[in-house]
Amino acid sequence: MTASPPDQAAPAAPVAPLRTPGQRYRMLRLIRGFEELALGLVKSGVITGGIHPYIGQEAVAVGVCAALGPGDRLTSTHRGHGHVLARGTEPRRLLAELAGRVDGLNRGRGGSMHAADLSLGILGANGIVGAGAPIAVGAAWAARQAGDGRVVVSFFGDGALNQGVLLESLNLAAMWRAPVVFVCENNGYATTLPAGTAVAGSALGRAAAFGIPAETVDGMDTEAVRAAAGQAVARARSGEGPAFLECRTYRFEGHHTMERRMKLRYRTAEEVAAWRERDPLPRAAAAIGAAASAALDAEVAAELAEAERFALASAHPDPAGASRYLYADGRQPRAGATA
Repeated sequence: MTASPPDQAAPAAPVAPLRTPGQRYRMLRLIRGFEELALGLVKSGVITGGIHPYIGQEAVAVGVCAALGPGDRLTSTHRGHGHVLARGTEPRRLLAELAGRVDGLNRGRGGSMHAADLSLGILGANGIVGAGAPIAVGAAWAARQAGDGRVVVSFFGDGALNQGVLLESLNLAAMWRAPVVFVCENNGYATTLPAGTAVAGSALGRAAAFGIPAETVDGMDTEAVRAAAGQAVARARSGEGPAFLECRTYRFEGHHTMERRMKLRYRTAEEVAAWRERDPLPRAAAAIGAAASAALDAEVAAELAEAERFALASAHPDPAGASRYLYADGRQPRAGATA
Protein backbone atom coordinates (compact mmCIF):
# COMPACT_ATOMS: atom_id res chain seq x y z
CA MET A 1 0.00 0.00 0.00
CA THR A 2 2.92 2.35 0.55
CA ALA A 3 4.89 1.60 -2.61
CA SER A 4 4.54 3.69 -5.74
CA PRO A 5 1.47 2.40 -7.61
CA PRO A 6 2.29 0.65 -10.92
CA ASP A 7 0.49 3.23 -13.03
CA GLN A 8 2.55 6.03 -11.50
CA ALA A 9 5.87 4.30 -10.79
CA ALA A 10 8.70 6.70 -10.07
CA PRO A 11 11.85 6.47 -12.22
CA ALA A 12 15.07 5.29 -10.64
CA ALA A 13 16.52 8.13 -8.59
CA PRO A 14 20.14 8.86 -7.68
CA VAL A 15 21.11 8.08 -4.11
CA ALA A 16 22.27 10.84 -1.81
CA PRO A 17 25.88 11.92 -2.43
CA LEU A 18 27.57 11.41 0.94
CA ARG A 19 31.16 10.92 -0.17
CA THR A 20 32.68 14.04 1.41
CA PRO A 21 32.58 15.48 4.95
CA GLY A 22 30.71 18.49 3.58
CA GLN A 23 28.03 16.34 1.99
CA ARG A 24 27.66 14.36 5.18
CA TYR A 25 27.37 17.53 7.29
CA ARG A 26 24.73 18.88 4.91
CA MET A 27 22.68 15.72 5.32
CA LEU A 28 22.98 15.84 9.10
CA ARG A 29 21.70 19.41 9.03
CA LEU A 30 18.93 18.51 6.58
CA ILE A 31 17.63 15.70 8.78
CA ARG A 32 17.79 17.88 11.91
CA GLY A 33 16.03 20.78 10.19
CA PHE A 34 13.42 18.51 8.63
CA GLU A 35 12.52 17.03 12.00
CA GLU A 36 12.35 20.45 13.63
CA LEU A 37 10.04 21.61 10.83
CA ALA A 38 7.90 18.49 11.21
CA LEU A 39 7.60 19.06 14.96
CA GLY A 40 6.23 22.52 14.26
CA LEU A 41 3.72 21.14 11.76
CA VAL A 42 2.56 18.56 14.30
CA LYS A 43 1.99 21.34 16.81
CA SER A 44 0.00 23.39 14.27
CA GLY A 45 -2.11 20.38 13.25
CA VAL A 46 -0.85 20.13 9.67
CA ILE A 47 0.64 16.71 10.49
CA THR A 48 -1.96 14.70 12.36
CA GLY A 49 -1.23 11.74 14.59
CA GLY A 50 2.25 12.93 15.57
CA ILE A 51 5.71 11.63 14.70
CA HIS A 52 8.65 9.83 16.31
CA PRO A 53 11.47 12.42 16.03
CA TYR A 54 14.94 11.32 14.92
CA ILE A 55 16.72 14.33 16.45
CA GLY A 56 19.99 13.24 18.03
CA GLN A 57 20.40 10.03 16.04
CA GLU A 58 21.30 11.60 12.68
CA ALA A 59 24.87 10.28 12.64
CA VAL A 60 23.63 6.70 12.37
CA ALA A 61 21.52 7.24 9.27
CA VAL A 62 24.14 9.39 7.54
CA GLY A 63 27.08 7.17 8.46
CA VAL A 64 25.39 3.97 7.33
CA CYS A 65 23.91 5.38 4.13
CA ALA A 66 27.31 6.87 3.23
CA ALA A 67 28.61 3.29 3.05
CA LEU A 68 25.92 2.06 0.63
CA GLY A 69 26.13 1.75 -3.13
CA PRO A 70 23.53 2.94 -5.66
CA GLY A 71 21.78 -0.42 -5.95
CA ASP A 72 21.63 -1.27 -2.26
CA ARG A 73 18.42 -1.36 -0.26
CA LEU A 74 17.22 -0.70 3.27
CA THR A 75 14.32 -1.23 5.61
CA SER A 76 13.45 1.41 8.19
CA THR A 77 11.50 1.87 11.41
CA HIS A 78 8.74 3.95 12.96
CA ARG A 79 11.52 6.52 13.63
CA GLY A 80 12.59 6.47 10.01
CA HIS A 81 12.65 9.97 8.51
CA GLY A 82 16.44 10.16 8.91
CA HIS A 83 17.01 6.90 7.02
CA VAL A 84 14.72 7.94 4.18
CA LEU A 85 16.34 11.36 3.81
CA ALA A 86 19.90 10.05 4.11
CA ARG A 87 19.23 7.68 1.25
CA GLY A 88 18.26 10.61 -0.96
CA THR A 89 14.50 11.07 -0.87
CA GLU A 90 13.31 14.59 -1.68
CA PRO A 91 12.43 16.37 1.59
CA ARG A 92 9.42 18.01 -0.03
CA ARG A 93 7.87 14.68 -0.99
CA LEU A 94 8.54 13.16 2.42
CA LEU A 95 7.04 16.20 4.15
CA ALA A 96 3.99 16.01 1.89
CA GLU A 97 3.66 12.35 2.87
CA LEU A 98 3.75 13.19 6.56
CA ALA A 99 1.04 15.78 5.93
CA GLY A 100 -1.11 13.20 4.11
CA ARG A 101 -1.01 14.92 0.71
CA VAL A 102 -1.29 13.46 -2.80
CA ASP A 103 2.19 14.64 -3.79
CA GLY A 104 3.76 12.67 -0.96
CA LEU A 105 6.05 9.73 -1.54
CA ASN A 106 3.13 7.32 -1.29
CA ARG A 107 0.21 9.55 -2.27
CA GLY A 108 -0.36 10.43 1.39
CA ARG A 109 -1.26 6.85 2.24
CA GLY A 110 1.89 5.81 4.13
CA GLY A 111 2.41 8.69 6.50
CA SER A 112 5.26 9.02 8.96
CA MET A 113 5.68 5.36 9.90
CA HIS A 114 5.27 3.75 6.48
CA ALA A 115 7.15 5.93 4.01
CA ALA A 116 8.74 4.01 1.13
CA ASP A 117 10.70 4.98 -1.98
CA LEU A 118 11.39 1.97 -4.18
CA SER A 119 13.29 4.11 -6.69
CA LEU A 120 15.98 4.48 -4.02
CA GLY A 121 15.79 0.96 -2.65
CA ILE A 122 13.87 2.08 0.45
CA LEU A 123 11.61 -0.91 1.06
CA GLY A 124 9.61 0.95 3.65
CA ALA A 125 9.57 2.25 7.16
CA ASN A 126 7.56 0.04 9.49
CA GLY A 127 5.29 0.74 12.43
CA ILE A 128 5.82 -2.77 13.87
CA VAL A 129 8.92 -3.11 16.05
CA GLY A 130 11.51 -5.30 14.34
CA ALA A 131 9.29 -6.02 11.34
CA GLY A 132 11.75 -4.62 8.79
CA ALA A 133 14.29 -7.36 9.55
CA PRO A 134 12.57 -10.26 7.74
CA ILE A 135 11.84 -8.02 4.77
CA ALA A 136 15.52 -7.11 4.60
CA VAL A 137 16.61 -10.75 4.84
CA GLY A 138 14.20 -11.70 2.07
CA ALA A 139 15.51 -8.93 -0.16
CA ALA A 140 19.10 -9.93 0.64
CA TRP A 141 18.36 -13.58 -0.19
CA ALA A 142 16.88 -12.50 -3.52
CA ALA A 143 20.01 -10.43 -4.19
CA ARG A 144 22.23 -13.41 -3.46
CA GLN A 145 20.17 -15.65 -5.72
CA ALA A 146 20.38 -13.07 -8.50
CA GLY A 147 24.10 -12.53 -7.94
CA ASP A 148 23.63 -8.79 -8.42
CA GLY A 149 25.97 -7.71 -5.59
CA ARG A 150 23.33 -5.75 -3.72
CA VAL A 151 23.47 -5.34 0.06
CA VAL A 152 20.47 -4.67 2.28
CA VAL A 153 20.55 -2.76 5.58
CA SER A 154 17.95 -3.34 8.28
CA PHE A 155 17.59 -0.56 10.87
CA PHE A 156 15.92 -1.29 14.22
CA GLY A 157 16.05 -0.08 17.80
CA ASP A 158 17.06 -1.70 21.07
CA GLY A 159 13.37 -2.36 21.69
CA ALA A 160 13.49 -4.94 18.88
CA LEU A 161 16.22 -7.03 20.52
CA ASN A 162 13.63 -9.19 22.29
CA GLN A 163 11.37 -9.58 19.27
CA GLY A 164 11.16 -13.14 17.97
CA VAL A 165 10.99 -12.04 14.35
CA LEU A 166 14.37 -10.32 14.68
CA LEU A 167 15.97 -13.44 16.13
CA GLU A 168 14.45 -15.55 13.36
CA SER A 169 15.83 -13.09 10.81
CA LEU A 170 19.32 -13.29 12.32
CA ASN A 171 19.16 -17.06 12.12
CA LEU A 172 18.02 -17.17 8.50
CA ALA A 173 20.55 -14.55 7.44
CA ALA A 174 23.36 -16.56 9.01
CA MET A 175 22.16 -19.87 7.54
CA TRP A 176 21.73 -18.39 4.07
CA ARG A 177 24.82 -16.15 4.25
CA ALA A 178 22.56 -13.35 3.11
CA PRO A 179 24.19 -10.00 2.27
CA VAL A 180 22.42 -8.04 4.99
CA VAL A 181 23.73 -5.63 7.63
CA PHE A 182 21.67 -5.39 10.82
CA VAL A 183 21.94 -1.94 12.41
CA CYS A 184 20.70 -1.61 15.99
CA GLU A 185 20.14 2.03 16.95
CA ASN A 186 20.48 1.60 20.69
CA ASN A 187 19.17 4.85 22.16
CA GLY A 188 18.73 3.29 25.58
CA TYR A 189 14.93 3.24 25.71
CA ALA A 190 12.06 1.25 24.24
CA THR A 191 9.42 3.97 24.49
CA THR A 192 9.92 4.74 28.21
CA LEU A 193 11.47 1.42 29.26
CA PRO A 194 15.25 1.55 29.89
CA ALA A 195 17.04 -1.14 27.89
CA GLY A 196 18.98 -2.15 31.00
CA THR A 197 15.79 -3.29 32.68
CA ALA A 198 14.47 -5.28 29.73
CA VAL A 199 17.35 -6.77 27.72
CA ALA A 200 19.15 -9.77 29.19
CA GLY A 201 22.66 -10.18 27.85
CA SER A 202 23.61 -7.71 25.14
CA ALA A 203 22.93 -6.68 21.56
CA LEU A 204 26.25 -8.16 20.43
CA GLY A 205 25.38 -11.37 22.27
CA ARG A 206 22.29 -11.77 20.10
CA ALA A 207 24.42 -11.66 16.97
CA ALA A 208 27.16 -13.87 18.42
CA ALA A 209 24.63 -16.61 19.14
CA PHE A 210 24.13 -16.97 15.40
CA GLY A 211 27.79 -16.62 14.48
CA ILE A 212 27.31 -13.15 12.99
CA PRO A 213 30.26 -10.75 13.33
CA ALA A 214 29.20 -7.79 15.45
CA GLU A 215 30.63 -4.47 16.61
CA THR A 216 29.59 -1.64 18.90
CA VAL A 217 30.22 1.85 17.54
CA ASP A 218 29.73 5.42 18.78
CA GLY A 219 26.45 6.33 17.15
CA MET A 220 26.99 10.04 17.82
CA ASP A 221 30.06 10.08 15.55
CA THR A 222 29.19 10.09 11.84
CA GLU A 223 32.67 9.12 10.71
CA ALA A 224 32.93 6.24 13.19
CA VAL A 225 29.60 4.88 11.98
CA ARG A 226 30.64 5.29 8.34
CA ALA A 227 33.88 3.38 8.89
CA ALA A 228 32.20 0.49 10.70
CA ALA A 229 29.34 0.35 8.20
CA GLY A 230 31.79 0.40 5.31
CA GLN A 231 33.51 -2.72 6.63
CA ALA A 232 30.20 -4.50 7.28
CA VAL A 233 28.83 -3.65 3.84
CA ALA A 234 32.04 -4.76 2.13
CA ARG A 235 31.92 -8.03 4.00
CA ALA A 236 28.34 -8.70 2.98
CA ARG A 237 28.97 -7.71 -0.64
CA SER A 238 31.93 -10.06 -0.91
CA GLY A 239 29.76 -13.05 -0.04
CA GLU A 240 30.85 -13.50 3.57
CA GLY A 241 27.33 -13.18 4.93
CA PRO A 242 25.60 -10.86 7.38
CA ALA A 243 27.06 -8.41 9.88
CA PHE A 244 25.66 -6.62 12.92
CA LEU A 245 26.31 -3.08 14.17
CA GLU A 246 25.18 -1.72 17.51
CA CYS A 247 25.21 2.09 17.30
CA ARG A 248 25.06 3.67 20.75
CA THR A 249 23.02 6.81 20.25
CA TYR A 250 20.37 8.95 21.93
CA ARG A 251 17.15 10.71 20.96
CA PHE A 252 17.04 14.25 22.26
CA GLU A 253 13.25 14.45 21.98
CA GLY A 254 10.60 12.13 23.37
CA HIS A 255 9.70 8.75 21.96
CA HIS A 256 6.71 10.38 20.27
CA THR A 257 5.36 13.91 20.06
CA MET A 258 2.54 12.92 22.45
CA GLU A 259 5.13 12.88 25.24
CA ARG A 260 5.04 16.65 25.45
CA ARG A 261 1.33 16.58 26.17
CA MET A 262 1.54 13.61 28.53
CA LYS A 263 4.47 15.16 30.45
CA LEU A 264 6.23 11.83 30.95
CA ARG A 265 9.25 11.84 33.26
CA TYR A 266 11.49 8.83 32.76
CA ARG A 267 14.78 10.58 31.89
CA THR A 268 16.60 13.12 34.02
CA ALA A 269 17.46 16.55 32.68
CA GLU A 270 21.10 15.79 33.51
CA GLU A 271 21.07 12.67 31.34
CA VAL A 272 19.59 14.50 28.35
CA ALA A 273 22.04 17.38 28.78
CA ALA A 274 25.02 15.02 28.92
CA TRP A 275 24.01 13.40 25.63
CA ARG A 276 23.38 16.80 24.02
CA GLU A 277 27.01 17.58 24.69
CA ARG A 278 27.77 14.79 22.21
CA ASP A 279 25.52 16.20 19.47
CA PRO A 280 26.90 14.92 16.13
CA LEU A 281 26.27 18.17 14.24
CA PRO A 282 28.86 20.46 15.92
CA ARG A 283 31.53 17.79 15.49
CA ALA A 284 30.75 17.44 11.78
CA ALA A 285 30.60 21.23 11.37
CA ALA A 286 34.03 21.66 12.97
CA ALA A 287 35.48 19.21 10.47
CA ILE A 288 34.59 21.44 7.52
CA GLY A 289 34.96 24.89 9.10
CA ALA A 290 32.59 27.65 10.12
CA ALA A 291 32.26 29.30 6.70
CA ALA A 292 31.47 26.08 4.88
CA SER A 293 28.98 24.91 7.50
CA ALA A 294 27.21 28.28 7.53
CA ALA A 295 26.84 28.20 3.74
CA LEU A 296 25.38 24.70 3.90
CA ASP A 297 23.04 25.72 6.72
CA ALA A 298 21.65 28.45 4.45
CA GLU A 299 21.19 25.96 1.59
CA VAL A 300 19.31 23.57 3.83
CA ALA A 301 17.09 26.33 5.23
CA ALA A 302 16.08 27.34 1.70
CA GLU A 303 15.42 23.72 0.71
CA LEU A 304 13.22 23.14 3.74
CA ALA A 305 11.30 26.37 3.17
CA GLU A 306 10.55 25.17 -0.36
CA ALA A 307 9.59 21.75 0.99
CA GLU A 308 7.06 23.34 3.34
CA ARG A 309 5.55 25.41 0.52
CA PHE A 310 5.30 22.31 -1.67
CA ALA A 311 3.69 20.17 1.01
CA LEU A 312 1.13 22.78 2.06
CA ALA A 313 0.19 23.46 -1.57
CA SER A 314 -0.48 19.79 -2.26
CA ALA A 315 -4.07 18.56 -2.10
CA HIS A 316 -5.49 16.02 0.31
CA PRO A 317 -6.43 12.67 -1.27
CA ASP A 318 -9.99 12.25 -2.52
CA PRO A 319 -11.82 9.93 -0.09
CA ALA A 320 -13.55 8.35 -3.09
CA GLY A 321 -10.21 6.82 -4.09
CA ALA A 322 -9.43 5.32 -0.68
CA SER A 323 -9.47 1.74 -2.03
CA ARG A 324 -7.02 2.44 -4.87
CA TYR A 325 -3.54 0.84 -4.82
CA LEU A 326 -4.56 -2.00 -2.53
CA TYR A 327 -3.26 -4.53 -5.06
CA ALA A 328 0.15 -4.44 -6.74
CA ASP A 329 -1.27 -5.33 -10.16
CA GLY A 330 -3.67 -2.40 -10.12
CA ARG A 331 -6.85 -4.39 -9.67
CA GLN A 332 -9.69 -2.62 -7.88
CA PRO A 333 -11.70 -4.16 -5.03
CA ARG A 334 -15.18 -5.18 -6.08
CA ALA A 335 -17.96 -2.74 -5.31
CA GLY A 336 -18.84 -2.75 -1.62
CA ALA A 337 -15.93 -4.99 -0.63
CA THR A 338 -14.24 -2.32 1.47
CA ALA A 339 -17.39 -0.66 2.81
